[in-house]
Amino acid sequence: MRREGIHKANNISSKTGRFVLYWMQASQRAVDNDALDYACEISNYLSLPLLVLFVLHGEYPSANRRSFTFMLEGLEETEKRLKERGITFLLKAGNPVDKVLEIAKNASVLVSDVGYLRHQQFWRERIAHRVESPFFVVESNVIVPVGQVSRKEEFSAATIRPKISRLLIDYPESRPVESRRLKGLGVEDFETVSLSACLKDLKFVDDVPAVSSFKGGTSQAIEMLESFLRDKIDIFCRERNDPNSDALSNMSPYLHFGQISPSYIARKITERESPCAEAYLEELIVRRELSMNFTLYNPDYDRFEGLPVWAKKTLNEHREDMREYIYSREQFESRSTHDPYWNAAQNEMALTGKMHGYMRMYWGKKILEWSESPEAALDTAVYLNDKYELDGRDPNGYAGIMWCLGKHDRAWAERKVTGKVRYMNSAGLRRKFDADGYVRRIDRLTQST
Repeated sequence: MRREGIHKANNISSKTGRFVLYWMQASQRAVDNDALDYACEISNYLSLPLLVLFVLHGEYPSANRRSFTFMLEGLEETEKRLKERGITFLLKAGNPVDKVLEIAKNASVLVSDVGYLRHQQFWRERIAHRVESPFFVVESNVIVPVGQVSRKEEFSAATIRPKISRLLIDYPESRPVESRRLKGLGVEDFETVSLSACLKDLKFVDDVPAVSSFKGGTSQAIEMLESFLRDKIDIFCRERNDPNSDALSNMSPYLHFGQISPSYIARKITERESPCAEAYLEELIVRRELSMNFTLYNPDYDRFEGLPVWAKKTLNEHREDMREYIYSREQFESRSTHDPYWNAAQNEMALTGKMHGYMRMYWGKKILEWSESPEAALDTAVYLNDKYELDGRDPNGYAGIMWCLGKHDRAWAERKVTGKVRYMNSAGLRRKFDADGYVRRIDRLTQST
C-alpha cells in the first residue's frame, strides 16, 4: 500500500462509534484494494467491526442496464469474497451523499476510495464537509497517486511520463490486511436491498441491453488477463492497432469499475518479461494516469472549453467551413452515415460494449468532421461513448474523445473543418489493416445477434 495515496479529507480527529465504515464506490473489489486494506487496518487498531457500504445510484450519469448488469455481476463476487473474510457488505440504493452520511452517523471512522470525475469529487467534498467522523480517502485505482505526480494539468504524455517514472516502485505481491472477525454487526442491523432484486427495480431513462461479450467480476478480469499473458502479449506491440487481430487485453471495463487493480496488472505484466511489456505499461500507467490528471485538474474535461488554446483557436477559425457531410446525433447513433467503416465501429460498440481503440480514434475524428460544430461533435461523442461503452464515463474515455479534438496532441497540417487538429481518413485505415475485412466481421456479428 502506498501511504502517499492516503489523504485526510476533513479535520475531525476522533469519534466514538459502533464500526469502521468503508464506502466502496470506485474500487469494487475485495482483493488488491488499498482503500479496503486501510479500512481493515483501522478496524483492527480500534477493535471494531468493518462495514463495507456500496450505494447503488440509479441516476448515475448515463446509467443503463448494460453498465449496471456488468457492475452488479462484479459486486456479487465482491460480496461473497468479503463475507469469506468476515466483513459485512451493505448495499443501499439512493443518493450516495445522503446514504453515506446516514450510515456514517454510527461510524468511528469513514474510509473511501477515490474517483476523479467532477460528480465523484463533488460527492466526497460534500461528505467531507458534513460527516462527523474522521474521513480518509485512498487512491486505490492508480499506480502512482495523481497529486504526487503533479499539482497541475499536464500538457501531454511527454510531460507527465518522467514525473511518473521518478515515482514508480516495484509491484510487490499483495498481502491483504485481514480484519478481525468481530461479532455484533451484520446486514440484519440495517435496511438493505439485494443485488439480485435491484436491477428489476431500476428504471433507466435511456436503456441499453446487457451484452454477452463481457461478464463482470474480479475472477473474470483475472481470467482474461491470464489469457492475454499466455496468448497475446507478445504480439501486442505490432498488432494492437489492428482491429481484426485479437491482441488486446480488454482490461478497460474491469479497470473502469475497479474490479481489478492496475498494480496487479502491472505486476503480472512485469513478471511475464515480454518484449511488449514496456509498450503495455505505457498505456496502463502513463496514458491512463494522464487521463486522471486531466479530469482532476480540468473541470471542462468533456467540454470545448477544456481543449488547449491552439486547438480552440484553429477550430474556431474553421467553424464556418463547408462540411461535405453533416449528421445529427440520431443519425450517428443509428449508423446512418455514408462511411461503412464508421458505421461498423459504432455497430461494434453498440453490440459488444467495447470498440477497438484504433477505430475509436477514427470514430471520434469523423464525428468532429461531420458535425455542425465542435460542441455538437463533443456532445455526440460523449453521449454515444458513455451510453454504449462498458468503459464509458471514465477519465480515459473523456481524454480519448478530447484527443480527437486536439487535447494532449500538437498542431498538424491545416485542413478545412478540422483545422490543425490531427486528421484521419478511410484510406489511412485501409493502409493500416484490412478495413473491409473489419466491416465484414462486424456485419457477421450483427447477423448472429
